[in-house]
Amino acid sequence: MSLIPQHILDLQPYVPGRTIDEIKRAYGINRVIKLASNENPLGVSPQAVQAMIASMHEINRYPDISSFLLREKLSEMFNVNSDAIITGHGSEAIMQAAVRTFLTNGDEVITCKGTFVGFYVMVNACGIKMILVPLKEYKFDLNIIADAITPKTKIIYLANPNSPTGTFFHKDEFDDFMNNLPEGIIVIVDEAYFEFVKGNSLFPDSLDYKLDNVITLRTFSKAYGLAGIRLGYGFGKPELIEHIHKVRLPFEPGVPSQAAGVAALNDKQFLDYYLELNNKGKEFFYSLYDRLGIEYVKSETNFVMSIFDSEDMVNKLSEKLLRKGVIVRPLRPFGLPHCIRVTVGLQEENEFYAKALEEVL
Repeated sequence: MSLIPQHILDLQPYVPGRTIDEIKRAYGINRVIKLASNENPLGVSPQAVQAMIASMHEINRYPDISSFLLREKLSEMFNVNSDAIITGHGSEAIMQAAVRTFLTNGDEVITCKGTFVGFYVMVNACGIKMILVPLKEYKFDLNIIADAITPKTKIIYLANPNSPTGTFFHKDEFDDFMNNLPEGIIVIVDEAYFEFVKGNSLFPDSLDYKLDNVITLRTFSKAYGLAGIRLGYGFGKPELIEHIHKVRLPFEPGVPSQAAGVAALNDKQFLDYYLELNNKGKEFFYSLYDRLGIEYVKSETNFVMSIFDSEDMVNKLSEKLLRKGVIVRPLRPFGLPHCIRVTVGLQEENEFYAKALEEVL
């Protein structure tokens, strides 16, 4: 008898984008730009760096398990009671704790094929049945999800905006979906790209709804540039948050992460500058793709997804770009094998990518 459960034997792990050093070693090249993982190309707020350095003398102690200062800051920013806020080692840690908290054998989960791969891994690792419905025009279609609900549905996962497509569903769609949702279902709304879309009047900020069955997840990894220290946060009904706290790992996030989070939230100038830079970079990509005749999807995030005729073309294009020192993200793991996702970089990086793309095409 195998010691490994069958659902673990069958599990496909999350495969991250390739690293700069890996590509340098593999291809023997000196300059490599990474436009694969939706990281902030500016780096980190200087205030966040200073806060982390100042916290170094405390790292011999376990961190504040309540993340008191960070939760107080988030409470102030979003006008939410602190007992409705949870922090974690990235928003994925909170997501995973929620999956373990609320799902038992016999439950079902619904989401779309063509969204965050990490969520698939979390659910499959628990041996829970997951129903994947198709995207419609590369966007979550809440009507299709509603039609897939069964008496066993316990969690519905919605990424808004969605990665890797960059699309989002609108307020009227979300209103209709939630108004007709059966009781007993938890909706996890992953708003990892909230900062990029919050100014759009059509965007349904799930926090505004104050619904008892909604858990909102956000992150410091994208707009705030803190991907390397893993810091995320979530909002929900205090009764839900209380039970997730029971399941999550103790003493997370770490001391430097908590300090950096507070400082990053205080540095609005850094965030605003990056968002402006990102918008200009997206327009550069749109213009590039229009000129080259490449189909793409307009994005409310910090990346743009382009569409090609076949997976074979995507693989050849990605490989040739790697040889020229450009890392992009082919989307087979996301269920979109004919697509490529490219993160918006600094303008010099965008131009380096554009030159390389024209050459390989």
